[in-house]
Amino acid sequence: MEKNDLLYHSVKIGSLSLDGNLFLAPVAGYSDRAFRSICADCGADFSYTEMVSAEALSRNNLKTEILMRRAPNEKKYAVQIFGGKEDVMARAAKIVIETTDADCIDINCGCPVPKIVKTGSGSALTRDVDRLFSVVRAVVESVKSSPRPFVPVTVKIRSGWDFEHLSWREAAEAAISAGAAAITLHARTRSQGYEGKADWNLLSSLANLVHEKTDGKIPVFGSGDLFSPQDAKRMLESTNCDGVMFARGAMGNPFIFTRTKRFLQTGEDLEIPFSEKIRAGFRELSLLVEDVGEKGACLEARKRFCAYAKGINGSAVLRQKIVQASSVSDYKEIFSEWL
Repeated sequence: MEKNDLLYHSVKIGSLSLDGNLFLAPVAGYSDRAFRSICADCGADFSYTEMVSAEALSRNNLKTEILMRRAPNEKKYAVQIFGGKEDVMARAAKIVIETTDADCIDINCGCPVPKIVKTGSGSALTRDVDRLFSVVRAVVESVKSSPRPFVPVTVKIRSGWDFEHLSWREAAEAAISAGAAAITLHARTRSQGYEGKADWNLLSSLANLVHEKTDGKIPVFGSGDLFSPQDAKRMLESTNCDGVMFARGAMGNPFIFTRTKRFLQTGEDLEIPFSEKIRAGFRELSLLVEDVGEKGACLEARKRFCAYAKGINGSAVLRQKIVQASSVSDYKEIFSEWL
């Protein structure tokens, strides 16, 4: 791991070298090719796809193929997969290696959504660390036997099932024993969902544990409650984690990567004009149209333009117009004064 005293620095994940440590998290319904492309434009050093169902991938589901596409300007990216059956996950990993040029495979062991958990996937794996170990090992072995055996496998976990069952330590140790090359902790429990506060003290404990056990060779990344450059700085300083992963903080705000990199390097923050935010929104819309057609893209873009418009004077009126938009021309008319 190429870490120095600077908060913004390069990172190694197994054989994968990254220029910096500011990442876009895998966000369901958001981290598609279009949004990842905009985040790459804004300085994200690494990004993750939305989580891809191993079961669907094994059935050659067309949607999964779309989810895994690399954005044209992404230098490096990871495909995140989820599932609770080791044979299915191994098969899914093989498909990822054979059908994409992903630089990393990440295993979702943290999603708290009930429909995911009830299949034994996501956060359910943190409650059954023996199965977590088996799943991770199956994926690692599948990659090792593939045409690209050097692709690292990483794991994203939560702190535990609930406050009475914090299993982050056991989950991380199981993942590392199974061959994981990096661990990301979203320091909330499954029962918290996305409410309450992330416990960065647990992230600090995890970083110290993993660094000590692996002599600093396996990095630890942090997620949860990152909404500003200042938040990123505090997480890096207070937890000794190796990188930060923006999720909700990047929604409608891909410039958080531009701002955070500058803030970590110079101590200065940037003010992004609303017109520049909207231009980014239209670049994203254009990429969405390429992937899913105008109708689907414009429906999807409603929530994204609402996020871009957050905080601007008159945003409530703008949102009322945005949720009615159904064509590219509708959006151009809505935002004409900023274009």
